[in-house]
Amino acid sequence: MNKGKVDALLGIVFGDEGKGKVVDVFTPGYDVVARFAGGPNAGHTIIFEGKKFVLRSIPSGIFDEGKINIIGNGCVIAPDLFMAEAMELETAGYSIKDRLHISKRAHLILPTHRVLDRAYEAAKGKAKVGTTGKGIGPTYSEKASRTGLRVGDILEGFTAKYQALKARHEQILKDLNYTDYDITAEEEAWLKGIEYMRQFPLTDTEVELNEVLKAGKNVLAEGAQGTLLDIDHGTYPFVSSSNTVSGGVCTGLGVAPNTIGEIFGIFKAYSTRVGSGPFPVELFDETGDKLREIGHEYGAVTGRNRRCGWLDMVALKYAIMVNGVTQLIMMKADVLDTFPTIRVCVAYEKDGVTLNHMPYNTEGWNAVYKDFPGWQTDLTKMTSPAEFPAELNDYIKFIEQETGVPVTIVSVGPDRAQTINMEK
Repeated sequence: MNKGKVDALLGIVFGDEGKGKVVDVFTPGYDVVARFAGGPNAGHTIIFEGKKFVLRSIPSGIFDEGKINIIGNGCVIAPDLFMAEAMELETAGYSIKDRLHISKRAHLILPTHRVLDRAYEAAKGKAKVGTTGKGIGPTYSEKASRTGLRVGDILEGFTAKYQALKARHEQILKDLNYTDYDITAEEEAWLKGIEYMRQFPLTDTEVELNEVLKAGKNVLAEGAQGTLLDIDHGTYPFVSSSNTVSGGVCTGLGVAPNTIGEIFGIFKAYSTRVGSGPFPVELFDETGDKLREIGHEYGAVTGRNRRCGWLDMVALKYAIMVNGVTQLIMMKADVLDTFPTIRVCVAYEKDGVTLNHMPYNTEGWNAVYKDFPGWQTDLTKMTSPAEFPAELNDYIKFIEQETGVPVTIVSVGPDRAQTINMEK
């Protein structure tokens, strides 16, 4: 936690690692928490004091009443979903209107963006990407084509801009012969969301963040999704629509590369993936089912089953490389408590060729495994690394040796208290 720096916490495989929990744990050590990419396709779950919250667009530092939270310019926002999420926090007793600042440069997800999302996905037939259907892809597409609507547009000439973009979408849908939809109720809620957003500070957050850094304060950048879902470095085309890697922190918040401090890479002790796309370590047997059930591997936003497999060291090392990870955080170690043997993918194999680095296309590659004895010990009540069984320590040591990066935090349960600092 460096003063005058931006530390980044990133999912470094396929997302769903538990970023929300760790951001919540880290927040007391930071002055500002900021989201830099993605939108309501995220589902960051936080559990404490018997309460559970799932955050989609709002940064996970929001539960610390003394801290500013920022939704940066690299994010996309659905006003109706944002309103529902924010009002749930307010109902739970959290005052957020003065502490949650929204970039005027962030793009807005329209109701018709969601219809376009469904239409585009339907047109792909069997080649579906497996989007969340939240309209995120079409919104980022329009950002790139310079036709989008931004949060700052709420403040000037909004109605005319909205109607013009909506009409453009309706024409595209007509051209696609996708006309069986009705957004009447959704649009009504969306427009209420626009009015609700006006109650929050809509600011030039890039200026605000740089002033924070100049004052010697620190910022925690909260990632969404994971490195292998990055639009440039992921398993394209089965990826998200934004840059989820560490470089996205600079573009998504408006901070310079020399302001970046620590880069925390968060991963599970095993692997999961939601939606379509290559996944060399996927298990189709009872072991995969057991991982899913014990780990409760169902999407926080979509509810979809997550595909499960053993830890993929090839993917992990690739993600560490492209992000410049300085510290590793291993989540859900307790899910592996009952397995007598734990496997780690150390290479990929296809047609007699073996690779220990990530290929351009991972489709059709098979995992080559190294086996480790399981610890078969309940980790969930442990509060110190001194209590860890030797088998878990060996597992952690292998990861550190292979990656060259220290594992500094191990999570042994969903509650914020079940987070063990390896350096204490």
